[in-house]
Amino acid sequence: MSGHCCSSNVRFEGLSPAYRRALLAVIAINGAMFVTELAGSAAAGSQALQADSLDFLGDTMTYAISLAVIGKSIRVRSLAAIAKGISLSLMAAFVFGATLWRVLYLGVPSASIMGGIGTLALAANLASVLILLKYRDGDANVRSVWLCSRNDAIGNLVVVAAAGGVFATRTGWPDVMVAGLMAGLFLWSSVSILRQAIEEWKSADVALEPALPEQGAGHGR
Repeated sequence: MSGHCCSSNVRFEGLSPAYRRALLAVIAINGAMFVTELAGSAAAGSQALQADSLDFLGDTMTYAISLAVIGKSIRVRSLAAIAKGISLSLMAAFVFGATLWRVLYLGVPSASIMGGIGTLALAANLASVLILLKYRDGDANVRSVWLCSRNDAIGNLVVVAAAGGVFATRTGWPDVMVAGLMAGLFLWSSVSILRQAIEEWKSADVALEPALPEQGAGHGR
């Protein structure tokens, strides 16, 4: 029995060897792509690629935390999800700031490098999405993993589209707009994860409440 006794809809909490293997696989994929895309962003001068490389880094840490808290109490898992939500908010703030800087000091990134690295990142993220697809409806800790992978795939699609826009317009504005869009996606996911994690934290409090009156039941008459 899990701690979700107050809910009729018990969510998957990650307690399976298959899920652990899936997490290890996506940790390896995302760690490798962070290094690859960070180097690509420097070579291309692309803010969108830099934002996406940070997303890979954030996902690698998120998946590692998710793996570490599997089997822990609801409070520990919800606290881990809250930490992930806050980290996504911070990442969104950084990308927004970097995008504003790029607007002020705008240069034209390399469309060919953007497109090539973006396509490679898209393939990596689609592989992660397929690995995690059947685990998308778990608790806040499990669901945060799915949301990060899904966001990455969406982000890579728009990075590739931005590369086409840079090539067509010969300006850096498509790159800047995509970076801003990705920052907004980080923020939206952060709010979604935080909302579910806080609800699960509260459900742990509710599960403990019935025990409180019983403690005083023996004192009495």
